[in-house]
Amino acid sequence: MTKKPKRVYRSAARQRQAGDTRERIADAAYQLLLEKRYEGMTIDAIAQRAEVSPQTIYAVFRSKAGILAELLDKTSFGAGYQELVRQAREKEFPPDRIRFAARIARHIYESQSETIDLLQGVSLVTPELADLIKERECRRYDSQKSVIDSISQKGWLRPGINPDKARDILWTFTSREIYGMLVRQRAWSPEQYEEWLGNVLVAELLKRPRPAAVDSSPKRQRAKSGAK
Repeated sequence: MTKKPKRVYRSAARQRQAGDTRERIADAAYQLLLEKRYEGMTIDAIAQRAEVSPQTIYAVFRSKAGILAELLDKTSFGAGYQELVRQAREKEFPPDRIRFAARIARHIYESQSETIDLLQGVSLVTPELADLIKERECRRYDSQKSVIDSISQKGWLRPGINPDKARDILWTFTSREIYGMLVRQRAWSPEQYEEWLGNVLVAELLKRPRPAAVDSSPKRQRAKSGAK
């Protein structure tokens, strides 16, 4: 008798339960971050608040760095972010599309501000966290390819810049470091940051539109002056 192959499936109920557990752990960690700062956000304290075992937390997030990454991603890449991305993809005019990159950068870093404030003064330079930050920077760089490809295909890239260099420029100017320097250190408003960034990206990445030709013929000059 031939044995029937075992059916491999993932229970929908089990997936929902796993999602609920992840959400509960993240919420507990954030509340502890608010109440007791980073030092009080221990794995044991999170486990007690979320009513799970420490082993479950490690299974889901692997470490405190993984939990912090979840908190930052949760605040930055939710429904508001997805809506901005959708709107950006609908923009056909390259200057409008590139200005949306500035708007998206502002949304991400402005959304993360509260969590970043709670982490001020905390030494987070660990190999594990460094790997997480590197991974997210690579993801951000990859996500910007579609923006540059769209502009390049329409023939709008500034002369002398190839798509790879353009993506490097976009990635650099939309970095968290520049946002932090201007908004957090120099007290720019997020609106000022977005406007400045949009102007810089347009100037650095796009062709300058040609000025309209001026018709200097006598007929044109008479029409302009209202002469018969």
